[in-house]
Amino acid sequence: METKKELKILIWISVIFGAAFFLPIESTRFNTAIAATFDLVKWYAREHVVLCLLPAFFIAGVISIFVSQGSVLKYFGANAKKWLAYTVASVSGTILAVCSCTILPLFSSIHKRGAGLGPAIAFLYSGPAINILAIILTARILGVEMGIARTIGAVAFSIVIGSAMSIIYRKEEKVKKDQQMNIVPPPEKRPMWQTSFHFFTLILILVFANWGAPSAGETTGAWYFIWHYKWYITGVFGLFLAWSLISILKINWKWVFAAVLATGVSALLATTFIANPKLGPLVPMLVAIAALSIITLYDKKDEDNKEWTLSSWGFAKQIMPLLAVGVVTAGFLLGSTHDDVAIAGVIPGEWIAWLVGGNSVMANFFASIVGAFMYFATLTEVPILQGLIASGMGKGPALALLLAGPSLSLPNMLVIRGVMGTQKTVVYVILVVVMATVSGLIYGGLF
Repeated sequence: METKKELKILIWISVIFGAAFFLPIESTRFNTAIAATFDLVKWYAREHVVLCLLPAFFIAGVISIFVSQGSVLKYFGANAKKWLAYTVASVSGTILAVCSCTILPLFSSIHKRGAGLGPAIAFLYSGPAINILAIILTARILGVEMGIARTIGAVAFSIVIGSAMSIIYRKEEKVKKDQQMNIVPPPEKRPMWQTSFHFFTLILILVFANWGAPSAGETTGAWYFIWHYKWYITGVFGLFLAWSLISILKINWKWVFAAVLATGVSALLATTFIANPKLGPLVPMLVAIAALSIITLYDKKDEDNKEWTLSSWGFAKQIMPLLAVGVVTAGFLLGSTHDDVAIAGVIPGEWIAWLVGGNSVMANFFASIVGAFMYFATLTEVPILQGLIASGMGKGPALALLLAGPSLSLPNMLVIRGVMGTQKTVVYVILVVVMATVSGLIYGGLF
């Protein structure tokens, strides 16, 4: 046993030494890929973690602590009515407006609370896929028919893939169903409307804090209006959250007032001293999250308030390291593409554009594979596709990438594996890729 352990150590030392010895630092492509990796990591940290992931962890904590198990079982449980479970799960993305990584703590939360595999998978897929903001942007930039096809495809995918997973693992689901038959949920601690108000207030803060910029040159319309005033709108919902903390969670109003004051002062200071409009909002958001954590952790009136923050921290510990590994790997292999930045990874971008031209099975399959492994933040897939279509990408492969990309990514897969195991993750990815390929072929044939 000791010999095997020492041999394992020797092998690891040899592998690391060999990698260092043959490190291709003279290669331009290698150095570009390294630059792309750091660029993607920096962009992800600035644009995605504070405004998107951290609020999502608290939303997941709400599901884990405040949403009763009875409610989860009623809508998503193995014994829930199928039409109700899949309907709720398949349209969830229109409310959540999240990306493939932000959906993970929410999926993990309902999965732990006893949701059936099928509805949970439908929720996992639809959350990012049917993002209402992305659907609107797709229709505006890539055409109405593409927007409609993406909407229909996303809803259908979530139901079909969820149902397929439920059928494939029907024995496990039968055991879960039998177990849940004997569960007698405890009575609701508070009226459902109060929990819903608290939950959807956090959802709306997440949505408006991440509202994307309008098209270049657009200075009118509802989209521009919301984007222009999004921080004021977010602030209003922040006040709703403060009311919820006092009236629903019964936290001392003086603590809540101090948290609101600290957030407001930090926003004023950030506006005054931080010139970068993208970095400024991070300060009050971080202050608000820190203040929320402190006042809930030290609340003595209700143990659930403390458990809410501890549960959110638990999701962060579980998900953040895997996301970090995934983002680094995706940046190195596929490059960094965001805003006006396009840095190639080890795999040349022109290879991708060359492989996804036309409407062949190979082109659609390859587009689905690239979409499944590449990381897309919310709304970024549309301008990326716009550039690829301009370079010769076919409409079928474009739809295939749209249906596979936003719902999957390498970071996303690593976390899903940690939640439901390697085998189920592989089956889920294969189902998404196959369905995206078929959908692309059909759409490319029609248009």
